[in-house]
Amino acid sequence: MTLGDIIKDYRKTNKMSMDLFAKKSGLSKAYISLLEKNRHPKTGKPIAPSIQCIKQAAKGMNVDFNILFGKINGDVLLLDEKGTDSITIDNNNLPNSTKRKGIPVNVLGRVAAGIPIESVEEIIDTEEIIEELAVTGDFFGLQIKGDSMEPRLVEGDVVIVRQQDDAESGETVIVLINGEDATCKRLKKYSDGIMLLSNNPKYEPMVFSKQEIIDKSVKIIGKVVELRGKF
Repeated sequence: MTLGDIIKDYRKTNKMSMDLFAKKSGLSKAYISLLEKNRHPKTGKPIAPSIQCIKQAAKGMNVDFNILFGKINGDVLLLDEKGTDSITIDNNNLPNSTKRKGIPVNVLGRVAAGIPIESVEEIIDTEEIIEELAVTGDFFGLQIKGDSMEPRLVEGDVVIVRQQDDAESGETVIVLINGEDATCKRLKKYSDGIMLLSNNPKYEPMVFSKQEIIDKSVKIIGKVVELRGKF
């Protein structure tokens, strides 16, 4: 991915405007636009961001510079000590010693209402996710309980979840309902509310109107992005 791809994906996931990202990173809105388009307006060539630019982007995304740098494919601009002469390097050709390995995420046995993810103490394991995914948000793992999502997800499997409070219709999400533990369901949106679907046909869909979403405290806390099946 290019730096622009990573920034664009981060902004989309976090519902962040270009203006806000410019404020957080210190990069200009115009330059962020160039990065995301990855095309120089005069030469038509791909943009080669500088190390300083990557540092500022990392600041805007609240991620470690090395994690971000390690996932940028293509040219990166390196300035000499005087900031004048420059060369470009292909980040794909960096020595293995400079490449980062998987990023660990905590696997939780349960998530209850009212407890922030980072405060949950029931950590039962850890899983690793690739750096390319790690820079797009905050993640946790959750162990599946019950058979409502069989045959795709079975009890004991672990799903990797990106923390977010909304998702698209058809995506698999983690939801809190009525102050109970989190449940894994497929989301379906319609004009008057939402429907939470199980894969297992023996479970009836859970339908909530817009008012019931408020009354029953139905809250999406994340989107499932990976499955780690256990045998």
